[in-house]
Amino acid sequence: MHIPQAIQQGVLELLKQRINNTITLEDFSFTGGGCINNGGRLITSHGRYFLKWNDAARFPAMFKAEAKGLTLLAQSKSMYIPEVIGTGEAGSHQFLVLEFINASYRTQHYWRDFGVQLAALHQTTATFFGLEYDNYIGSLPQQNTFHNSWIDFFIHNRLEAQLRLAERSALADRLLLRNFETLYKKLPDLLITEKPALLHGDLWSGNVMVNQQGAPGLIDPAIYFGHREMDIAMTQLFGGFNPEFLHAYHEAYPLSPGVDDRLQLYKLYPLLVHVNLFGADYLAQVNSILRRFI
Repeated sequence: MHIPQAIQQGVLELLKQRINNTITLEDFSFTGGGCINNGGRLITSHGRYFLKWNDAARFPAMFKAEAKGLTLLAQSKSMYIPEVIGTGEAGSHQFLVLEFINASYRTQHYWRDFGVQLAALHQTTATFFGLEYDNYIGSLPQQNTFHNSWIDFFIHNRLEAQLRLAERSALADRLLLRNFETLYKKLPDLLITEKPALLHGDLWSGNVMVNQQGAPGLIDPAIYFGHREMDIAMTQLFGGFNPEFLHAYHEAYPLSPGVDDRLQLYKLYPLLVHVNLFGADYLAQVNSILRRFI
């Protein structure tokens, strides 16, 4: 079994406490996890689970934040979210155990249902923009300090946080920083404010799943309360979403006029994240958006 011994022991203890009975680990097969995590299907004497683990020192409290995010999404009762079984630390690792989803074929109305359900999720609101704890987007820390102003939150917790990281890595030069300063002054005239919406936060197609019944669901969140157009912008950045989704979303929770321009601005955050994760190739798209608005 390709699971570190310490994690096997930690998972066994977690599952024993949950089911209040003896349990054995029988098999494990890698099914995903990406470049940050090891992940796959864990078969036990009590059933199947999804298990992933990574380096606890390198990504402190990542899975605790992910578990809290999944739980908050599930509490909205808007769409299918895999059940969190538990998290733990073992040796130098941290791990997360989730319900295992045996994906089926998409239903005929999959994309329409996803649009309606995402609209329902975005109607879950809060008093402030942000979140009571920080989390991660990909492998990068994501700052969620509360703000009364959406534009202030967007500038300081999203754009500036990523720009400073890029600057430290010599990926952001002085011209880029000056251009963003110019953009910041224009944002009050370019963006609109709505009530804070619960966001998935990393809504690319790889984080939208199909459950056993063929219905849509969400995994790997980077949640916070922000402007709902941030999620919509992410769905348009890398493709993979049927247009029926956005049509159904707009019918259920109409987007305000001028949304197409605003979506371009909201793509700046995930693009800067990709600059910091994958390098300077993504700067061309960043600069193209900046030239359009400044």
